[in-house]
Amino acid sequence: MRFESTLWLPRPRQEVFAFFADAANLEAITPPWLHFHVLNPALVIQQGVLIDYRLSLYGIPLRWQSEISRWDPPTVFVDEQRKGPYRRWVHTHTFADERGGTRIGDAVEFEVPFGWLVGRFVMRDVNRIFAFREQALRQRFGSG
Repeated sequence: MRFESTLWLPRPRQEVFAFFADAANLEAITPPWLHFHVLNPALVIQQGVLIDYRLSLYGIPLRWQSEISRWDPPTVFVDEQRKGPYRRWVHTHTFADERGGTRIGDAVEFEVPFGWLVGRFVMRDVNRIFAFREQALRQRFGSG
């Protein structure tokens, strides 16, 4: 399955990218209903680094580990699930200068266990997560 979204923010690309480059900021843009916590927030994000998370989905506690598989500041980075609930999760983040601000692009490719029915359910949650993220980023950086 594939999810894509874009968001324009009225702030310079370097500033927006720097926010995403700090693992401690991930909790601020994740919905509270996920009970999401970065377990190693002080790490320096760079290619090859592993980020460990704890979250809860529908009352089920989960552990997740992502690897930064591509790191090209301030234009793109990719995180891939190494351990977690998905068979595959690859999230590409892009940042481009646009109209005096920054256009953020997100493309997530994922595969879930148990097939398309679970995938449709998960896609609904992914949409809700990114809607919250958009709102949080607009509050943090302005909506333009």
